[in-house]
Amino acid sequence: MDENASSEAALPFRTTLRDGRRVVLRQIRAQDKAGLLAAFHRLSNDSRYTRFMASMRELPDAMLESATHPVAGREFALVAVAGDGEAATIVGGARYAAGPGSDTCEFAVTVADDWHGVGLAKCLMQSLIGVARAAGYRNMEGFVLASNTSMRGLARKLGFVDTVCPDDGTLHVVTLGLAGVPGPA
Repeated sequence: MDENASSEAALPFRTTLRDGRRVVLRQIRAQDKAGLLAAFHRLSNDSRYTRFMASMRELPDAMLESATHPVAGREFALVAVAGDGEAATIVGGARYAAGPGSDTCEFAVTVADDWHGVGLAKCLMQSLIGVARAAGYRNMEGFVLASNTSMRGLARKLGFVDTVCPDDGTLHVVTLGLAGVPGPA
């Protein structure tokens, strides 16, 4: 994690990625709808399928509304923004959601195609893990396509256990215990 970020994932913070580009990680805002929609439209068909596990040409209004209005106490979402002012662009995001009373949250992460391979997904996940841990969740899990080897590899590097989904061999469940000691950096 960037030296500007605490172990509790203090947001917002600016970080420099492996290729020298800088982003600000911050909590999502209601006014991010247009930026989030633009980010969705910049994703390749493969990236959309990998993230949503379905072919999607458009982001449904209900999903966009939910994405920009996380339910307090059960959901959290953050975005990575490149540039400043009018030139600011959402280039990635991560979120978790949990059922009422659950000690396990489910994560999702999305990174713009031209930002793959520079450490952005790792930054997003480390921040999300820190926020979930600080919120008192004991476990984090994600459902990842078996073919998404880059996400599964990142999850393993972050300490997640990767198992085949018992109900669907095309999916893997990656799980991380959040209680106790902080995860790997």
